[in-house]
Amino acid sequence: MFSSGHAGLLADASTTTPTSTASSPSPSPTAPAVPQLDLRIPTSAQEVSDTTKQAASWFDSHWQEWLASGIRIVFIVVLALVLRAVVRKLITQLIARMIKPAESPDEPGMLGGLLANTGVVNPERRQQRSEAIGSVLRSVASFTILGTAALMVLSALGVNLAPLLASAGVAGVAIGFGARNLVTDFLSGVFMIMEDQYGVGDEIDTGVATGTVLEVGLRVTKLRGANGEIWYIRNGEVKRIANMSQGWSTATVDVQIAYKENLDRAEALIRETAEAMAKEAPFDELVWAPVSILGMESVAADSVVLRVEARTAPGKSLSVARALRQRLKAAFDLAGIKVKEEAASAGAAAAAAGTAAAAVVLTAAATGATDAAPPSALADPTSPRYLATAPIPAPVKPADDGTKTP
Repeated sequence: MFSSGHAGLLADASTTTPTSTASSPSPSPTAPAVPQLDLRIPTSAQEVSDTTKQAASWFDSHWQEWLASGIRIVFIVVLALVLRAVVRKLITQLIARMIKPAESPDEPGMLGGLLANTGVVNPERRQQRSEAIGSVLRSVASFTILGTAALMVLSALGVNLAPLLASAGVAGVAIGFGARNLVTDFLSGVFMIMEDQYGVGDEIDTGVATGTVLEVGLRVTKLRGANGEIWYIRNGEVKRIANMSQGWSTATVDVQIAYKENLDRAEALIRETAEAMAKEAPFDELVWAPVSILGMESVAADSVVLRVEARTAPGKSLSVARALRQRLKAAFDLAGIKVKEEAASAGAAAAAAGTAAAAVVLTAAATGATDAAPPSALADPTSPRYLATAPIPAPVKPADDGTKTP
């Protein structure tokens, strides 16, 4: 029978290497027994047999520990994979529940309709936003579960995790102090996506830059400016956001009409023109509500201004307003409606100018004045300016009395 444990290894080593044990110093009575293995290449059948006995005894003493460690590792890996799959499935169901519209507007559920934003965003945009949020949550869950499982596997293999955890803690504190702005940007990006503050294709104003959103990331947002420049804005630095493309837009048109025109007739023509435009492609999909006339915006001596508004698709207000102005101009020309009392104002100005000129002529004839220019300051001989213009007198030569100096 094979002997097991360290005692068997010592017995086999002592029988196969008598010379080495005899030459080695005797251990102290209190020192623990240390196995001495023969690492020489066996050259005889007896040495081969002894080496085989040593290997068999070593495997016999360790196979149970290996088997237990292997089973523990397999159990940890399988449990981590199953838990990861369950958590990802729960996250998917949670996101689906959150984007589901509320069954009753008066009694919304706890989670139902949280991301729906009924009347604000379309279903495609809600779907994209939910996919982004679900992807972030699934990534965080997978990292946490698999990281914990990896540490448990290392512990099952006998690796001392105390130095590793201590180093990770120190590194985490250092990274936390040094990368706090990065964490702020990341959290701000997550909440921006969850709250649907803006999305790709929106026209937004972040305070520091205005443009069209090209890319929404968890750390930075990329904008295309009006002049073609690209802005990279950190999500943590954005304090306010104005979204001009979310939900719906308003097209505002100020229509100028001559002062003496019939306002009821002009308003009826404006409504008729706007309704006809809203029924034609592509404006039948861009105009979302009937055009409304808000009333008189301003009054001048020769014209009045009516304000017209129309609810349009997001980002299409400018194109709808331009098209409406063009059609109103053509309709006014066809109906003979003037936008300004140009002739009356020109005649009145000419008459006023003629009256003023006649008054000036009559006044001059009555007073007999022929030169209405103001008097000059040099006309007064006693004024300082007049005296300053006098020529400088020439120097006087001394008189010659006929005497000569020797």
